[in-house]
Amino acid sequence: MWLLDKFLRKAIVQGQLVITDYDGKEYTYGPGGTDYPPEEGGKPGPVRIRLTNKKAAKHIARYPQMGAGEAFMWEWLVVEEPHDIRDMILFVTMNAKRLGERSLQAKGPLRTVAQKAIAALDGINLRGSARKNAEHHYDLTRELYERFLDEDRQYTMAYYREDDPSKTSLEQAQMDKKAHIASKMRIEPGMKVLDIGCGWGGFALYLHEMYDVEVVGVALAPDQIECCKERAKELGVEDKVQFALMDYRDVEGEFDRIVSVGLLEHVGTMHYPQFFEHTHRLLKPDGVMVSHCCGRAGPPGYTDAWTRKYIFPGGYIPALSELVTESEKNGWQVMDVEAMRFHYSHTLEEWYNRTVMHRAEIEAMYDEQFYRMWLFYLAGAEQSFRNGTMVNWQVQYVKDRAAVPMTREYMLEESARLREKGKVPSWRFDPGLKEAAE
Repeated sequence: MWLLDKFLRKAIVQGQLVITDYDGKEYTYGPGGTDYPPEEGGKPGPVRIRLTNKKAAKHIARYPQMGAGEAFMWEWLVVEEPHDIRDMILFVTMNAKRLGERSLQAKGPLRTVAQKAIAALDGINLRGSARKNAEHHYDLTRELYERFLDEDRQYTMAYYREDDPSKTSLEQAQMDKKAHIASKMRIEPGMKVLDIGCGWGGFALYLHEMYDVEVVGVALAPDQIECCKERAKELGVEDKVQFALMDYRDVEGEFDRIVSVGLLEHVGTMHYPQFFEHTHRLLKPDGVMVSHCCGRAGPPGYTDAWTRKYIFPGGYIPALSELVTESEKNGWQVMDVEAMRFHYSHTLEEWYNRTVMHRAEIEAMYDEQFYRMWLFYLAGAEQSFRNGTMVNWQVQYVKDRAAVPMTREYMLEESARLREKGKVPSWRFDPGLKEAAE
């Protein structure tokens, strides 16, 4: 317990954390006096956790990001009510962020070097491993994602235009996200668009509906592509919006516009030259490519071991410098960059709450350990965007600078037009409002 005790005594300077070790001994950290979380009115008392296995403290202290996740999954670490694992993670990282992200990483220089080396090897995404990695995460049962995503199954950051996210439904925020990205693409009716990493098809179908364009969507998870095709057929647009189970490196042809949303996190740094070279070949000379991805607001780093092992094998969240440097080498010109701060933390909070709401169903689909793993994943990701240095990058690339206007007003105007056209009726999420209106 001494190593964990040493870290927590240094880290916890606000609020209070109480740990009961497996032998019943109690450890208290922080000055207390503040309920947590304070911004939500607070839950009474300190955050209390119990360690139920004598190996738990050492397992957590040796590598906090891996050890804490596994301890929670295995029920070696139990958060006592009224708090939950999200409260614990946000509480600890809120305190620890003044120490820097390295405080939560592997202890010891050799272990750090080893983790970086392993992470680099894990980022080698050849065609076979890329598909296997995609299936690991995205081919979980479709019903799982239906339990916590919005109706359109948008599995990337929603766009919250209000400072108070509670004023906007997840459904509306996801519609606004699609409008925000589309406004940067400068699409005209009749164009041909490539959607790389098309997910469950929502954005491809949105672009066709809003602009009357042909869209080709590609992804590596079989169930996602099957769902995409079902949706296109149901809407009667399968001749205009086509989907293929295909690696983007195998796409051929020429496109007016290319978009990727949540794709670059799965490409791997060593494959960035190939990504930018191939997409450059696919885009017409006067075309526009827009990429939306999770990103680091600081320098390049590496993916923590728990996330690589349990959630996103082969995944890596890039720094802006990595994206810009590699794109420039392959003939791209960057015309616009936007750092999206905190939007994903609000999105992940809503996904977490919806997951908790459907606990019984998710445990029936999988088991209790999977449910706890999923909670830790969502809460851990939220803290990265709330208390850490993660953002979302939206980058606009062109071959020819004349492809886009000189100023950004066109984005604001088009986004407003699309938002009005794609406004989600409030009564879809509160039937009482519909009754009152009638």
